[in-house]
Order: sequence, then structure tokens, then C-alpha cells
Amino acid sequence: MDYTIRRMLIEDAKEVQDVAKKSWNATYEGIIPNNIQENFLKGAYNDEMMEWRLSNSLMLVAEADNMIAGFANFSSVNEKGQAELSAVYLLPEYQGEGIGSALLNTGIKKLENVREIHLDVEKDNTIGTAFYKAKGFKTVDEYDDNFDGHMLKTVRMALMV
Repeated sequence: MDYTIRRMLIEDAKEVQDVAKKSWNATYEGIIPNNIQENFLKGAYNDEMMEWRLSNSLMLVAEADNMIAGFANFSSVNEKGQAELSAVYLLPEYQGEGIGSALLNTGIKKLENVREIHLDVEKDNTIGTAFYKAKGFKTVDEYDDNFDGHMLKTVRMALMV
């Protein structure tokens, strides 16, 4: 499959919001109630947050078939050389094509002086957990997370780069 990884532009925001919604709905079906998913998406991916993410973090998109098929969001690197990976989301039909790996690897290359990438993933998100383990992330903690009134088991993972 042909795809391109590039920095997100503000005009990509609507498509990125669509990827976030479709990816979340597919991934968390049966794990997080739909109303809680929608509340999260409205807060985390509204227009103002998209502008904030674009200005304050590294947002990468994957283009395939003349559309945004996925995206990744990395924080800035802190003084300890650590960055947070807050998202690698793909439309379900584009999973398993190497796009998630390309987003992750491109982000690592673009983050200056990064030594560690940290992330949180829900334990029941078996696709995400398997992906991160396959990329070399190690579990560093597990904790209960009160997610908008819904209890989740969250796994904290880290990758040394």
C-alpha cells in the first residue's frame, strides 16, 4: 500500500477528527461505553484542541488513497529526553499495512534528543497493546483509571530509543 507520512496541517483537522472518532469507536466497542467515548472525543479533538495540538506538539498524518488514514501525536521532549505518545490512530481498514509503524518511527526521528517514549494504553485494547509490545515498548506500570466515571485498567509503557 502506498502512503505518505507528513506533518499535520490545520486543514487536515476535520479528517483527523474523523479518524479519531472511527478509530476510538472501533477500538473501544465493548470496553468504554459510547457516551463516555463521545465525551472524550468532544473534549480531546474539538477544533480548539486540534489547534493547540498543532501548535504545541508533533502531529503527524498518514495519507493513503487521497485521504487521511491515520495520525500520531507526540508531546515535546522534556529535559530528561522523554516524550509522550498520546495517539497512534488509524482507520480500521488501514490497520496492518505498516502505517502505524511508519507514524511511530517518523515521530521518533523528528523528536530531537528523545531518549524515551512513554504512553498509556488500556489493557483491554489488545490490538494497541500487541502493537506497542511488537515495537519494543515495555510495561512499566499498571493502574486503575477512573475514565469519566468508568473504571479501566491502564498499562503504562516505555520505549528506550
